[in-house]
Amino acid sequence: MYITDVTGTTPLSNGVKMPYLGLGVYSMTNKEVVQAIHHAFETGYRLIDTASVYGNEEGVGKAVQESNVPREEIFVTSKVWNSDQGYESTLKAFDQSMDRLGLEHLDLYLIHWPVSGRYKDTWKALEKLYNEGKIRAIGVSNFLIHHLKDLMEDAEITPMVNQVEFHPHCVQQELHDFCHENNIQPEGWAPLMRRKVNDIHLLRGLAEKYNKTPAQIVLRWDLQKGVVTIPKASNPEHIRSNADIFDFELAEGDVQRINDLEQTGEERVTGEHPDQF
Repeated sequence: MYITDVTGTTPLSNGVKMPYLGLGVYSMTNKEVVQAIHHAFETGYRLIDTASVYGNEEGVGKAVQESNVPREEIFVTSKVWNSDQGYESTLKAFDQSMDRLGLEHLDLYLIHWPVSGRYKDTWKALEKLYNEGKIRAIGVSNFLIHHLKDLMEDAEITPMVNQVEFHPHCVQQELHDFCHENNIQPEGWAPLMRRKVNDIHLLRGLAEKYNKTPAQIVLRWDLQKGVVTIPKASNPEHIRSNADIFDFELAEGDVQRINDLEQTGEERVTGEHPDQF
């Protein structure tokens, strides 16, 4: 990943350019989403990550339509929820998401979780939508290596993105290595551990060293590890602060020190385990 500024992108396997810094909108209301996206666009963000289960696709679409930013510069991601998985039900769920978004096309559509016995049929639906030109890129979320291998056995198209929980306590290096080896772009959700990164001693020390915040240290670490990052923020100050990560670079040794923070117990995750959800 070649890191330049807030508007920078990384190419997916099909050549589509995906912004490497985005705005996550999990648990925001439609009203909050519109305001947050406007602030994000003003700051230079171009990637917005939502999902049908978030209940705010209408707000995302409204903000995009109201924006002065050209549509071709904006990258909108949504996801098919677990109860909608399956071939026909995914096609229907996609149409419903597009109705709520009010957009002519979607930039990235993901399978939200690997629902056993259903995600292969769901993927076939995504392949159909992609081949019809309704989606610019398709991928998965919360897929571990064994899920990816199983899916790729029958897939015509390899997932272009895998969005997983990724932060200093949940590095999952083997998973990210597998993704890079198979030209699947890793993307990290909950990068700031619901702001718990502020409580980690090492990160506070690195923040002093680089004259940054712990959150900025972690987001820069994401990018230097080749991971697209989508921190959630609705506060304008946080939105701007999360984007202030392009005037410094972490030393290789400091990147490794953050890698070494990975946990194996309950502290590892803020969400659910993919095999248990």
